[in-house]
Amino acid sequence: MTVKELAKKYKQYAIDLRREFHMNPEPSMKEIRTSGRVIEELEKMGIECTKVAGTGVVGIIKGKADGRTVALRADMDALEVNEKNDKEYKSKVKGLMHACGHDAHTASLLTAAKILNEIKNEFSGSVKLLFQPGEEVAQGAKKMIEEGVMEDVDGIFGLHIWNDTEAGKVSVEAGPRMASAGIFKIDVIGKGGHGSMPHQGVDAVLVGSAIVMNLQSIVSREISPLDPAVISVGMFNAGSRFNVIAGEAHLEGTTRCFSMEVNDSFEDMITRVADQTAKSYRAKVKVDYKQLVIPTINDPEMSAIAEEAVEKTSGKDALVTYEKTTGGEDFSFFTQKAPGAFAFVGSRNEKKVDYYPHHHPKFDIDEDALETASSLYAQFAIDFLNR
Repeated sequence: MTVKELAKKYKQYAIDLRREFHMNPEPSMKEIRTSGRVIEELEKMGIECTKVAGTGVVGIIKGKADGRTVALRADMDALEVNEKNDKEYKSKVKGLMHACGHDAHTASLLTAAKILNEIKNEFSGSVKLLFQPGEEVAQGAKKMIEEGVMEDVDGIFGLHIWNDTEAGKVSVEAGPRMASAGIFKIDVIGKGGHGSMPHQGVDAVLVGSAIVMNLQSIVSREISPLDPAVISVGMFNAGSRFNVIAGEAHLEGTTRCFSMEVNDSFEDMITRVADQTAKSYRAKVKVDYKQLVIPTINDPEMSAIAEEAVEKTSGKDALVTYEKTTGGEDFSFFTQKAPGAFAFVGSRNEKKVDYYPHHHPKFDIDEDALETASSLYAQFAIDFLNR
């Protein structure tokens, strides 16, 4: 049987698993039940597997002969969201929900494992199945890499069920697909005083406000207009009373971009602007910058393999172009170790399921997307190994 035929054969298996995972969501890096079920399913198939990175799982499917190794990745964690859907598979855990589709990713990769294990005599090399914890906190991929899961990998493929794309359609074009994400915190140290005598103090509110405004000049005047970038301040806390000059202020914000060059410059630029602005007002600052994820950029050759896989499993008309998104993905760290491709698999079908965006308490998908995703995982692996 072909991959397409096997994906159809095991579609109900994928749906049942997805609904089970949906009813039993777990927080990032605490996917204990989920990883246990993944291991249970892989062992039923006779697939060698081990636990890594706490609650991560790695499975290995060996083909008919030695060859290259391709990795397929799915994330498993849920979000701190109270589900508002009234479905038979609604979350059973208060305050936790699979509101981003990771339940579908896990179910689809397990289904792909079933397909690949059934036809492993048709390819040479190995398929490494990466069931990753902690994507939502950008910790899982790094931890898996630190524990060596990418050391023997020649290429990697991942996907995201995507409610902004029609079910049955797939976007996997080359180039930037998802943005980097950084978090910065700025503490302003001024000097408190009486609101009626501001000259006696150093107003941290004024300094912080100036920093917020001056940070915007980084994007407009220091970064090429051909390189999309975002610097947003989302938190500004200062002051205790209407007639007291604030002596301290605290700012927090995020950065986004699609270029590694820009990404690597953010910390120095933000620190310089904050420091020099503060000095001009006789204040001081402490800046803390943390990189959550780097840009997800599809390798051209890997994208070409994925596009061919889409054509084989879903037809040429299934391929669509989807604009890159400023959301972030820690799949990007895997692509530092091996060339990779990341696909958006459409799951929107308003004839079947009301549309809500990712992270919404009523988020749900057209489960036909599971067949598309599982067949794409499997076909990509075969095509990569047989090249």
